[in-house]
Amino acid sequence: MRLSRQPLVICLTALLTSCAVGPNFKKPAAPTLKDYTPSPVSTTSSATNVAGGAAQRFVTGEDIAGDWWTLFHSQPLNALIERSLKANPNLKAAQAALLAARENVKAQRGAYYPSVAASFSAARQKTAADIAPVPNNNDLYFNLYTPQVTVSYVPDVFGLNRRTVESLNAQAEQARFAWVASDIALSANVVAAAIQEASLREQIAATHHLIEINTNMLRILRTQFTNGYADRLEVAAQESQLAQIIATLPPLLKELAQQHDLLAALSGGFPSEGPAEKFELAGLQLPEELPLSIPSQLVAQRPDVRQAEENMHAASAQIGIAVANRLPNFMLSADAGSMALKAGQMFSSGTGFWTLAGSVTQPIFQGGALLHRQRAAQAAYTNAAEQYRAAVLTAFQNVADTLAALEQDADGLNAAAAARDAAKITLDLSMRQWQSGYASYLALLSAEQAYNQTVITLIAAQANRYADTAALFQALGGGWWNRANLTKK
Repeated sequence: MRLSRQPLVICLTALLTSCAVGPNFKKPAAPTLKDYTPSPVSTTSSATNVAGGAAQRFVTGEDIAGDWWTLFHSQPLNALIERSLKANPNLKAAQAALLAARENVKAQRGAYYPSVAASFSAARQKTAADIAPVPNNNDLYFNLYTPQVTVSYVPDVFGLNRRTVESLNAQAEQARFAWVASDIALSANVVAAAIQEASLREQIAATHHLIEINTNMLRILRTQFTNGYADRLEVAAQESQLAQIIATLPPLLKELAQQHDLLAALSGGFPSEGPAEKFELAGLQLPEELPLSIPSQLVAQRPDVRQAEENMHAASAQIGIAVANRLPNFMLSADAGSMALKAGQMFSSGTGFWTLAGSVTQPIFQGGALLHRQRAAQAAYTNAAEQYRAAVLTAFQNVADTLAALEQDADGLNAAAAARDAAKITLDLSMRQWQSGYASYLALLSAEQAYNQTVITLIAAQANRYADTAALFQALGGGWWNRANLTKK
């Protein structure tokens, strides 16, 4: 008896301790770069007496706050982002996708355990008289009651189920990082839209001011023309100048309305239910210290890179699945039940039956389908690996682009502020000279046009600095690892 049990014990031990075929996934190594840009970044330039003109200093290795947008010190912005993170439908859809992926993992893990099913059948039958009757009492008419329990188990000999669970788990992690990416993108988009709205409000206010100035100048010119101190050409030129400035107002108003609609959609509302918050550049404070992650940490912080990594992991597991499908498949099953002619006798002595069975299936010829599926899985892994490399390169490009933008736009704001100040001085001097008769109206008109352009350019330069700062936080991963709701497994 001991000798007869040994092969069975050996077989069961082999089935339960077998290894999963296919490659074991190895996490890609992080780049060993020391800097994001060819030359180290430094403190940006500053512009005095201009909103958003403070110098910014990069602090290498400093951690990123999960609620980085609070560094702008705008309560309306904080409230809008908090509401958006709760109500945005795209974010909720990403959460639902994550839940579905996790449930699929749990469902597949059920294959680790035996499957148990119970059944019951009741039948009324008649046997042909020329054939020996089924019941031992030789009745041609009889009832048959059969309660039965079936147990089946597929041992994961070559790791088919383990690789399947591994692939699904990687897909669930991919869905998790897609949710994280959606969260970060949402907060960054709200900040960007709020900054753009503030910029548009400033441009509209400046345009109204310019319209007022040019209207007054046109009134003066018309009075002078009536009194013979100005000619019709000068009046026409000023009318044209005023019309051109007025023509720039409707596009700005259109963009402002569209930004309002965008903020409404991002916060989960309809345009008619748009946010009550209104943003101005003066209501935003530019962070003067900016965290700059070590390059080797970036791949762990960027959710899009982590998505690409999990895509590689899933593709690696798919190779193991393809290999396991070409190997033998084992099946163990057991049936136990009762068969009786009367319902009251179903569990009486002599009515029971049982069956123990085992089977093995080895694919022999599938027209090359299994081999080509394995090769396709290997090619898909190569594809996923290259996509991962592309995601890493894109991540470093985003950071480098943002650092360059922060540096250049700081210089641009400084230059724009200087240009505005110089244009204002030129305009004031030209106005005095024209009023005193020492300068032509064309010189005044040229100075006025230059000043108008510098005002709008300065506002755009101010907005760029805020937008660049938000873009840096997004490019570095948005600090999601410091938010408890995004780190839950």
